Amino acid sequence: MSTFLYRLGKSAYSKPWYFLMAWIVILGVIGAMLGVNGIQSSSEMKIEGTESQKVLDMLVKELPAAAGGQASVAFTAPDGERLDTPERVALLQKAINDVYNMEYIINPAKLAAQAAAAGQSATADQSAAADPSAAADQSAAADPSAAAGQPAAADPSAAAGQTAPYGPLMADGVPIPGVMLSGDGSIALFQFQFTVQQTSLPASVPDNIISTVTEVEQAGSGITAIPSDSLKSIPAIGSTEVVGVVVAAVVLFITLGSVVAAGLPLLTALLGVGISVGGAFALSSIIQMNDITPILAVMIGLAVGIDYSLFIVNRQRRLILDEKLSAGEAASRALGTAGSAVFFAGLTVIIALCGMLVIGIGFLSTMALVAAASVLVNVLLALTLLPALLGLVGERICTAKARTKSTLSGNKASHGFSHRWANITVKYRWVIIILVVLVLGTAAIPVTKMELGIPSGASANLDTPARQSYDIISKGFGEGFNGPLLLVAQPNNPSDKISMELLGKLVQEIQMHDNVTLVSPMGVNATGDIAIISLIPKTGPTDTATKDLVQDLRDPASSIATGNNIKLGVTGFTAINIDMSSKLSTAFPLYIGIIVILSLIILLLVFRSIIVPIKATVGFILSILATFGLTTAVYQWGWLHSLFGFDTGGPLLSFMPILVTGILYGLAMDYQVFLVSSMREAYVHGRHGNESVVHGYDLASRVVLAAGVIMVSVFAGFIFAPDAMIKQIGFALAFGILIDAFIIRMTLVPAVMSVFGDKAWWLPKWLDRLLPNLDVEGDKLLTKLHAEQGHKK
Repeated sequence: MSTFLYRLGKSAYSKPWYFLMAWIVILGVIGAMLGVNGIQSSSEMKIEGTESQKVLDMLVKELPAAAGGQASVAFTAPDGERLDTPERVALLQKAINDVYNMEYIINPAKLAAQAAAAGQSATADQSAAADPSAAADQSAAADPSAAAGQPAAADPSAAAGQTAPYGPLMADGVPIPGVMLSGDGSIALFQFQFTVQQTSLPASVPDNIISTVTEVEQAGSGITAIPSDSLKSIPAIGSTEVVGVVVAAVVLFITLGSVVAAGLPLLTALLGVGISVGGAFALSSIIQMNDITPILAVMIGLAVGIDYSLFIVNRQRRLILDEKLSAGEAASRALGTAGSAVFFAGLTVIIALCGMLVIGIGFLSTMALVAAASVLVNVLLALTLLPALLGLVGERICTAKARTKSTLSGNKASHGFSHRWANITVKYRWVIIILVVLVLGTAAIPVTKMELGIPSGASANLDTPARQSYDIISKGFGEGFNGPLLLVAQPNNPSDKISMELLGKLVQEIQMHDNVTLVSPMGVNATGDIAIISLIPKTGPTDTATKDLVQDLRDPASSIATGNNIKLGVTGFTAINIDMSSKLSTAFPLYIGIIVILSLIILLLVFRSIIVPIKATVGFILSILATFGLTTAVYQWGWLHSLFGFDTGGPLLSFMPILVTGILYGLAMDYQVFLVSSMREAYVHGRHGNESVVHGYDLASRVVLAAGVIMVSVFAGFIFAPDAMIKQIGFALAFGILIDAFIIRMTLVPAVMSVFGDKAWWLPKWLDRLLPNLDVEGDKLLTKLHAEQGHKK
């Protein structure tokens, strides 16, 4: 490998324009594809095989209109005033009618009129398509059961014997379909349903809805319109991420000593991000891509792109300044040695990310593949474009000042901070090992209380429309209205039918559950074997009690199911999120197992050692547990929330642990490869025991330190992004790198390596013969070059 990369580096350095033009052509092709195919993304995060997804898929097939997405808009009046004045009602009615007249929006009043004209109650797709929010309208026009002469079970006051805290918003004595008014008249909730899932809506539809409903604010009415979180735009990258790039530029300049040298890693990383993210978008019309996917690719691409180029440029400069090689020869050797480490470090990240495919979750697999592609592109750029750019720069890669300083210092050993720190870790190795384990073990304690879910408006910042909508709806109607459930009842016997009498009985029994606020029948399909019911819980979408309610409703042994000989399915956004979190929680231990096995195999091949892979894997487990512990304490418990730019804690993003584990594993192994391969290089070249540990650490720690600071800076920029999901991912990655790079790799690793000494490189002879020699440290390359030089003499 090192010999091949040496030749590749020599070719790229001597013929830079060939390689440069090749990458420019690739970038041009991607740009052309973007122009032709456009950019498409989706907020969809579904997991095939979950109970809620099965029910939703069945509805899409049998009753497509009932499977459409839902959204809402909350209207508020000034303090102490009401919305049900004639002037305000007229404004609201116009805005609501305009929404109902839009394409992709279901108008329950029209459907009820069609059903009445046909002499039907609520059948086929018409009844199923009725707006779930019509459950609260308490009118024959909106309540299929009332139209059929059944009791209006949708009225919670009827079940509880109390006055309802809300009711329909009336216009000229007639309820406005889909709109409820709070008890004090200050809040109106407009809930409506789309004919398709929101992920299938054109981007213009939510924008048009928001534009239409906010027109009520421009009439001097005092009304405020607050759209729900489901109408928000896709997550965006904020300006704070630029700070991470600026910090990276400063660190590169300090580490490499010149603007030219510092600019090359930034240039290759930005080009890598452009190619990988642009390529993903270019294929977005073919492959469904989640909104977060390109943002994740930007995170990973910037971090690894800068780091990989930094390792190679730093090695070239060392060869020029320390061994007085020409820039061309130094670039070729740097690619053969540091380039080998870059190749295997990148391969480790790619394998870790692709390991997510084993879990079998579609949107997560797409995220992993796009992120892996971003890493692959940056590895290829570092091994081909970077040496070509170095060829264009030539001897200017090192300033005259740096060369003079190197000449004056000669070959004197450096005893800077890294050398002193390495000696401290070696001398106090047992104290450091115990202290690191105790500190990280303590930080990991909150993991035992970690809750997974999808962040909702409840955990959004107070000044955001999502949080304002959530709080207003909760205040006027209860938290459960932020997460309605959709129930599907089917007879256990396929030949049986669900009568309207049975549907009414089901509604009354479900209404008796302690955590149910409102239940409304939406009708029965044409064949009579599927009944649709809308349910509003008392608790919020992410509450444990809501999860328990979903489990109770699905229980085939429940009194409702057995007493009526039916099975209940539960779907809706809230149920989908509950199932997703459960599925991912189950898959997480499996993925950890995959990562551990991969870690042992890859590091065994790279380092040809039994102890090093075990040590590296244990260190990674310590760092990942501590990372999730801190993330739980901050984003779930709300510790230091003001420092990190959010107001309220909530459940952690359900797919975050798996995603972050894969990324952090790969990046942690980067540092492991660069640091420990330097120690192995010192060992192979004649140094033993603590001397090889200190010498290897001294050579690699400066660049590992710089790489760690750069990665932390890049990821930390995403902590202050406007989207809660991106915040959590950015925090976990930033603190994960901080822990792994500075506590595990640069503190614990030299201490443990000192404990084992030369035994750290022990490998059974039979295994030594079986394993291929990857020559990551470039020993074979140097032997060959020395032999060639001797032959020339």
